[in-house]
Amino acid sequence: MSAVYTLGCGDRFGYEGEAQLTAYIEARKLGINVSPVWNKSNREHQTVHTEPSAVRAEADSAVAALGWGDSYFVDADHINLSNVDGFIESSDFFTLDVAEEISKAASPGDVDAFVMSMKKHIGKIELPSLKEKLSVDEEDVRKIAEHYLYAVQEAGRIFRHIAASKTDVKIEVSMDETDDPQTPVEMLFILAMIAQEKIPVDTIAPKFSGRFNKGVDYVGDVVRFEKEFEQDVAVLRFAAEQFGFKKSLRLSVHSGSDKFAIYPGMNRIIKKHGAGLHVKTAGTSWLEEVIGLAEAGGSGLDLAKNIYAGALNRYDELAAPYAAVIDIDPAKLPSIEEVSGWSSEQYVNALRHEQSCADYNLSFRQLIHVAYKVAYELGDEYLHALEKYADIVGKNVTYNLLERHIRPIFG
Repeated sequence: MSAVYTLGCGDRFGYEGEAQLTAYIEARKLGINVSPVWNKSNREHQTVHTEPSAVRAEADSAVAALGWGDSYFVDADHINLSNVDGFIESSDFFTLDVAEEISKAASPGDVDAFVMSMKKHIGKIELPSLKEKLSVDEEDVRKIAEHYLYAVQEAGRIFRHIAASKTDVKIEVSMDETDDPQTPVEMLFILAMIAQEKIPVDTIAPKFSGRFNKGVDYVGDVVRFEKEFEQDVAVLRFAAEQFGFKKSLRLSVHSGSDKFAIYPGMNRIIKKHGAGLHVKTAGTSWLEEVIGLAEAGGSGLDLAKNIYAGALNRYDELAAPYAAVIDIDPAKLPSIEEVSGWSSEQYVNALRHEQSCADYNLSFRQLIHVAYKVAYELGDEYLHALEKYADIVGKNVTYNLLERHIRPIFG
């Protein structure tokens, strides 16, 4: 069985489906077989007042328009029991977000039962694909169960709720939006818990070490990340054999857009082990829309400047929901007056993720990333601009997904 590659593509306003799908089509021509997963979180739907059905409509429309004949998915992104019902009809990929349930206490009896069930795995665990051994004792297993068992039980409750209405779905368990990364040993026993909950998981999204800030490069020890990533790949293969998961069980990397520093290592490791991979991106296409508008000049550039002005004036409001995943230095944000005098080239250079460009401004980019609410409030002015400048915006969207993401990660 060949490795399964999928790449999530977020689209705040639902206008870039065809431009996004074009990147996957061009990748197929290069021999890179990656399937699209359109994703939009409940928070994003609430911010721009859309429904999950709109994402399904966008995906189906793009697929029909461009004659895509391969697999594609619509992700109920970061859902839980409180909001999953609105996604069930239109989605076929469900990201079960249980990060908030981590460290909540499962019953002592459930913890004891899990520890007893893991007796055969206590000691030295050999990961054949790495020729490496992990060490674990009973107390380690108990601590892992006390920290993660309740969260996995919650994932089981969400899954069974979905399965009562829909069975042909892809399931991801997400634990990335938490403070501490999971170790490979923790990953192994988390997967054991998932198996005991009878969740037919396709992908799992751990928290890795380092910073995965929205829309900008990875910040951290790349060598350490690569070691963790490779150990996790080996753990998933071992878990699939031991606990009865599909052989195609894959890692998922969240906030994966623009993490250029770690793409070479990820590419090398998945090729070395013949492993599949899912990478989730979200705001990348929104940023490319603003870049395209600025690049177009005229009213497009004026609109891009207005979006920045609105974002800077509402910095605290817009940044607060993303505080854990952005690092903006307010001192490096240009004034509204300065930006109002920028040319198209100056604006694009500040925003486009070209780190070799002297004018690239990481703080500026992160502020625009969280500013899509400003664009939403511009209403038809923004949407009409996307239509007017669809060609130049679309070229940016396609290029970004294909050249900055698909080829470096999967090619």
